[in-house]
Amino acid sequence: MRRVYEASVSPKSLGAVHAGLRAYLQRVYTYMAMGIGLTAFVSFALASNPPLYIALFQSPLMWFFSLAPLGIALFFGFSIHKMSLSTARGLFWLYASLLGVSLTMILLVYTGESVARLFLVTACTFSGMSLYGYTTQKDLSSLGSFCIMGLLGVLLASLVNLIFPSSSLQFALSIVTVLVFTGLTAYDTQKIRDAYDETLPSDVQGKMAVYGALMLYLDFINIFVALMRLFGDRR
Repeated sequence: MRRVYEASVSPKSLGAVHAGLRAYLQRVYTYMAMGIGLTAFVSFALASNPPLYIALFQSPLMWFFSLAPLGIALFFGFSIHKMSLSTARGLFWLYASLLGVSLTMILLVYTGESVARLFLVTACTFSGMSLYGYTTQKDLSSLGSFCIMGLLGVLLASLVNLIFPSSSLQFALSIVTVLVFTGLTAYDTQKIRDAYDETLPSDVQGKMAVYGALMLYLDFINIFVALMRLFGDRR
């Protein structure tokens, strides 16, 4: 669809489309990077005060911090078209902050060196797959469908693992999680690229940018957490 449209416009108009797309994607990645930075800030702040973190998770608030991110993500997906741009941004920052609370355990359990090393590995993996998703002319819909099916399998297996804990199952789930979200990174990037429409109002484009940032943020975080479970050095 996008290539057919590009073939029908003049070179001058096509240049404007590409410039708009680059600016749009820059907004997406800026939101995503700021979200990761906010998550890291919250995690480091709590990790520097273990008694506060322990007190939070020994109180009823643990259920809020555990379940609220899922509720926000679901609400975001179903209501993105109805909410304002400021609301979308606020929910994204809230989501990143709450996830920072949940991910504090990583900083308490694993060494700082392994966290930094695997964060770099995640960043390189994510960047490579996102670049592939942006530049490839191959339709990645089939890859996306396969990864979504794999994600559903991971969620079901994770539920089973909560009821019947198994270290071997957890190891296998971490490997599959890395593969699934690595594939989703390329698919989501292509979907964000192809969804761009320069004729849409600026507030609609803004909400699309925030939602795209959330998708890529989740891809990055899930790859990072799975790699930590596989290769992180415990304290």
